[in-house]
Amino acid sequence: MLTPRQERILRALVDAHVQTGLPVASRTIAADPELDCGPSTVRGELALLEEEGLLTHPHTSAGRVPTDAGRRYVVDRLLSSSTALEPVRALQLSLTRREVEDAMRATTETLSQVTSLLAVVSAPPLDAATIRHVEVLALQPQVVAVVIITSTGGVSKMLITFQAPVDPGLVNWAGQYLNERLAGLGLGARMVHGRLIDPALGERERSFVERLAPAFLQVPPDQAGSALYFDGASHLLAAGQVESIAEIHELMDLLEQRVALLRVLRTALAEPGVHVRIGTENELPALRSLTLVAAGYGLAQRRLGAVSVIGPVRMDYAGAIATVRQAAHELSRFVQDAYAGS
Repeated sequence: MLTPRQERILRALVDAHVQTGLPVASRTIAADPELDCGPSTVRGELALLEEEGLLTHPHTSAGRVPTDAGRRYVVDRLLSSSTALEPVRALQLSLTRREVEDAMRATTETLSQVTSLLAVVSAPPLDAATIRHVEVLALQPQVVAVVIITSTGGVSKMLITFQAPVDPGLVNWAGQYLNERLAGLGLGARMVHGRLIDPALGERERSFVERLAPAFLQVPPDQAGSALYFDGASHLLAAGQVESIAEIHELMDLLEQRVALLRVLRTALAEPGVHVRIGTENELPALRSLTLVAAGYGLAQRRLGAVSVIGPVRMDYAGAIATVRQAAHELSRFVQDAYAGS
C-alpha cells in the first residue's frame, strides 16, 4: 500500500508522461506545488516506487516512466474515487429519432473525435429487439422472402423455396396475418411459436405459415451476434501511438475479424462500471501495447453492448474513463427509448 505522498508522486509522473511521452525527472515532479517536498525526497520515493514495480527507467541517468502496473494502480484509484471525472471534452451525442445503426455510427464518430482515439461500439444483438413489421415477398414463382424489421431498426431476412409456384394472394395474406399476430413479440422468443398458428386457420394457410416459421423462430447465425462499429483508426497510426508496423497490422486484422474483439467487449459487460485493460493485461496479442477502456450500456435488467476506446498505454485515463462512461449513459437512454417504443 502506498503512502498518500507516493500516490501523488505516481499520479504526477503518469500525468507528466502522458503529456510528453518522455522519461520524467525528479525535479519535474518536485515542481508540483501539491507535493511540498524537494527533489531529493522525490528521488527517494521514486526509487521505492520502482522497487514496487510501478516505475522503470530506460537507463541509469534517465528519468522514470510508469509500468503497466503503475498505470493500473492509478486507474484503480480513479475508478474507485468518489470525485467525478471530467470527460476529455463535452460529448454531445445527437441520437434523437435515429435507428440503432445510425446511433452506433454517431457514437463512434463523436467518441473518436472527442478523445482522438480509436472508438469501438458493439450494437445490441438482433434477438434482443421485438418485431415491428413483417414483409412477405414473392421474389420468384417458387421463392418467398420473409423480411423482419425490429423495434430498433435491425433487419432479418430469410428465403424459403417451395416445390411449386406460390399463390400471390397467399403471399399478400401472409404478410397481413403475420403483422397482426407477431408485432411486438421478441424475435426468436418462445411466445412467437404459440402466436404463429391461429387454430381457426385452414389447412392451406396453416401449411404456408409453418414453412415461414423458421424466419421468426431461428435468428440466423450471421445475424445473432452484435455488429461492431468503429471509427478513428487513423489516430493510432499517428506518430508514437503504435510502436511498430507489425502491431498496426495485428490491430487492423483484429478489427476486420471482429469476433475476437466482440468477445473482449462482452467481458466488459460483466463488470458494473468501466472496464480498463492496460497493455500486457490484454489477452489478445494485438492489444498488448495498447489500452482498452470500455463500459456496457443497455436496459435496466440487461446490458446489450459496449462502448469503448482503444489507444496507447500513454493515454489520459481520467478523461477516457469519463468520456466512455458518459457515452455509455447516453446510449443506454437511447436504447431504453427505442425498446420502450416497440
